[in-house]
Amino acid sequence: MNKKISLGVALTIAIMFSTVTFIMTMIYAQSDFNGKVYDLQQREKMYQKLSEVDTRVRKDFYGSIDEEILKDNIIRGYINGLGDKYAMYLTAEQHAQAMGGFDGQMVDIGITPEPDLSGYIKVAKVKPDSPAFISGIEAGDIITKVDDLAVNVDNYDSAVDAFKGEPGTDVILTVRHGGSEKNHTITRRRVEIITADSYVAEGVGVIRITEFNDNTPAQFKNALDNCIAQGAKGIIFDVRNNPGGTLESVAEILDMILPQGPIVSSTDKEGKTTILYESDSSELIFPMACLINGKSASSAELFAQALKDYQKAKLVGTQTFGKGSMQKIFPLSDGSALDITVALYNPPISPNFDGVGVKPDFEIKLAPDLEEDIGTLDISADAQLKKALEVVKSGIRRDEGPDLEETSKASSEGEEESEGSDVSQEESSGEEGSSETSEESTEEENSSEGSSETSKNEESSQKK
Repeated sequence: MNKKISLGVALTIAIMFSTVTFIMTMIYAQSDFNGKVYDLQQREKMYQKLSEVDTRVRKDFYGSIDEEILKDNIIRGYINGLGDKYAMYLTAEQHAQAMGGFDGQMVDIGITPEPDLSGYIKVAKVKPDSPAFISGIEAGDIITKVDDLAVNVDNYDSAVDAFKGEPGTDVILTVRHGGSEKNHTITRRRVEIITADSYVAEGVGVIRITEFNDNTPAQFKNALDNCIAQGAKGIIFDVRNNPGGTLESVAEILDMILPQGPIVSSTDKEGKTTILYESDSSELIFPMACLINGKSASSAELFAQALKDYQKAKLVGTQTFGKGSMQKIFPLSDGSALDITVALYNPPISPNFDGVGVKPDFEIKLAPDLEEDIGTLDISADAQLKKALEVVKSGIRRDEGPDLEETSKASSEGEEESEGSDVSQEESSGEEGSSETSEESTEEENSSEGSSETSKNEESSQKK
């Protein structure tokens, strides 16, 4: 039997509901208002104290005041007071340089410098087709003078900074080559920063990514295409010593590699999580590994963890830096800017790694002096790269069939025995024992048997 509610009861319920809603709204509004009043009171106290300090200093300070320096340092002090270790104040000049770095170009002469034991500037690398390259400067040359500045230990940084300047302007370098010195007049211009290049070793493509900027995705695509054109049957990504870069660029690269799904999300100060980038269904089908170390940070860590989350690659090396926070640059009216942390960013599946880092599947350590030379080391001296090659080649053998795998194992037994002493030395330097490494390798082989079947079935959707 249906029961009817009288009009009076219905009106009473509606009035009660409206009243409760009004009260809750007022409570929230009052709380929000009180919070804003408190913030306003705190800001007023801060401005009053700053005004008091300014009045006292201007009245009694013996020296003179440079207003621009004072203003910049007041803002720096405010930013430092936030307790945000990644926040910074950028002057107008620093802001322009930072934005230029993100677009993958810089006004420079194309030299990668490093300190020489004598205190001079040693040319570590010369970018191809750069002003320095065209001038005839070579790796290994020594720069003893930049314009009128004689280079020494104390002014090394200033001398290197003098390489930069306005496009079209000249810098005169005194260069020592083969025992003789010669002056080179070099015209500065915009130079594209090479952040991704590749080579093929033992049938495996090795793609080294030194940072992530606007030009990196295109360079990565070219590097990958070159590896495939040279017959590579597996890929190693090397993001060791990579400090990170923009989320946009790393997401674009991961989209070339990953299957359909989220790439990265952000969590703001209110706890709200938003997916920022997603991958489409096209993916890269290869046995893969990724090299990481303690200087792999930020976007480089996201890159590695995303590959691991989707089981696309095994990680080889050491635990990463642990920066999983996102900064945003806010321009100010005079051209300067604030760079502050606005959120945490998260890998596709795993928890945020800020302050924790990303752990490798195979922990292989390098001596500190060798870590500085990553990118120029021979394979024989790079234990991390050797392990990554081993992991990827194992995956290639599985993809090519069990008969070939058995033949490859038999032919490599002698090599493994001859390398036994090297392995022992690595283990004695703090790496995990051979039994543990063997267990990890077995686990890796078992886990990737299924993925090899998936790879074969999905070759038609391969993304390069």
